[in-house]
Amino acid sequence: MSIKSALFLFLSLTMPASFATELHGAGATFPALVYQKWAETYSLHKGVVADYQAVGSGEGIRRIKENLVDFGGSDMPLKKEELEQNNLMQFPMLMGAITPVFNVPGIYIAQLRLDGETLAEIFMGKIRKWNDPKLLALNPDLAERLPELPITIVHREDKSGTTFNFTNYLSKVSVSWKNSMGEGLTVNWPIGVSGKGNAGVSERIQAISGSIGYVEYSYAMEKHLNYPLLRNQEGNYVRPNAGSTQSAASGAQWDANAGFYQILTNAPGDFSWPITAATFILVRKDISAEKYQLVLSYMDFNFRNGELNAMYYDFVTLPRKLVEQIRSSWRQVKDRSGKPVWNKIEFSEIALRQ
Repeated sequence: MSIKSALFLFLSLTMPASFATELHGAGATFPALVYQKWAETYSLHKGVVADYQAVGSGEGIRRIKENLVDFGGSDMPLKKEELEQNNLMQFPMLMGAITPVFNVPGIYIAQLRLDGETLAEIFMGKIRKWNDPKLLALNPDLAERLPELPITIVHREDKSGTTFNFTNYLSKVSVSWKNSMGEGLTVNWPIGVSGKGNAGVSERIQAISGSIGYVEYSYAMEKHLNYPLLRNQEGNYVRPNAGSTQSAASGAQWDANAGFYQILTNAPGDFSWPITAATFILVRKDISAEKYQLVLSYMDFNFRNGELNAMYYDFVTLPRKLVEQIRSSWRQVKDRSGKPVWNKIEFSEIALRQ
């Protein structure tokens, strides 16, 4: 029995009936390591059986639209029109870096340099070997080490917000990519092999010599994958980390009226990581007032107490001002008497009233 299953069994057997509440989320694999840790922590502290299934952004969007989960996770934000059509609320939860990762014998972390145009040509299949002249021109110090080894592309097989942000970035830096491939939760990859989720891509990269793919930075760290330096909009070669993620997000203009829709790729800034992404939570506005309070109490708990877990997995939490904007947006949902449903009541208080 897994630790998570044992935890759920313990809670279901030991918690009083009034506390036997469950919260189920599903969606993006990008923030899954953090979300799953948050769910375990909340379950232990609040007596709520909380869980999060890493099934991909596309599946998370589908499940929340069909009211199959209490909240969805997506790295591709929905536009205002789609939110309104499906009676959904959306807000950012975390920010992180998406990074290319590779498995090339003798080449290690931050030794390889790439720019957006070259990265696009690799994933379009125009650059097929690791000693291609374009790679040698970017990496003259690796001229003796880049091998005559075929490049194997690894991409996502599921509908993925990680793919959306990666292809959005490539569409901004490469006209050829934009015109031939475009952006989306999935695209028509011309070559390569696939993996399910960030975890599946990571496993493929580890197994295939000469491979290159893209994952969320925490998976690169957890799986000890090599990543390159990537040239940003200012022409600087930078690493993916909390500092370069914060730099990319520093100029973002968040608008609650637009569902906080914001894309952070290819942001300006000397130290900005070019493939920075926010990950979003989707909540239905037509659920019961009690469930609405419980879901948002869970999110509020994570805003207040989740920073250490987020930092451990190399994510960046939201600025305090943005969190206050998000909390204010929660009050837009009113009960039948016209009062805001969200009123900062903790779960324990709600349960005691039942």
